[in-house]
Amino acid sequence: MKGFTGAAIFALLFAALAAFVVGGCLQGLDRSLLLALRNGTHDPAAPQWIEIMFLDLTALGSNTTVLLVTLAAAGFLAMAGKRGTALLVLVSAGGGTLLNNLLKLLFSRPRPDLVAHSVEVQTTSFPSGHAMLSAIVYLTIGALLARTQKNARMKAYILALSAAISALIGTSRVYLGVHWPTDVLAGWLAGGAWAMMCWEIARRLQEHGDIEKAGD
Repeated sequence: MKGFTGAAIFALLFAALAAFVVGGCLQGLDRSLLLALRNGTHDPAAPQWIEIMFLDLTALGSNTTVLLVTLAAAGFLAMAGKRGTALLVLVSAGGGTLLNNLLKLLFSRPRPDLVAHSVEVQTTSFPSGHAMLSAIVYLTIGALLARTQKNARMKAYILALSAAISALIGTSRVYLGVHWPTDVLAGWLAGGAWAMMCWEIARRLQEHGDIEKAGD
């Protein structure tokens, strides 16, 4: 029940944040945080190499990269004889992508117009697709891979690395001016809720022998 409880908490936090965003309560905070990363001409306040670094990081959350990572992880698990876990990775990533698209259509929040965008964007802003999909895919894959390990240190390393990648991708979206900070936070919350639900489903399927247990 812990996984579903955590997912419910994240979902409630997302709903509360969405209500504040729709009501305009956090608009001032969003503007202040976004402008804090810019100089007087609204260009990035750090050296150019920082912007280049964030451009590289943001690519880790692109649809193409996320798809490749998902297929690579599923392929690895299938070749390791964990076909049930591989299928769960694909279903989790596909379902999370669909959820993100539905939420974007529901809220239809415009992109930030305070600063120039460092990358081209075509979809709406809330929640951040990069933040949400990176949380869904990297955390879900990380959690499922961690469940195949018996060593606690290996589990912690995989989960910490997955969370760090998602955090860097989300941060890059704000730095590059294509998302409000609340967009990214909402993406992390929604993605975290989905990932935790998938973790719990994986745990229960393992207990019932429907997918492979850790170390099998």
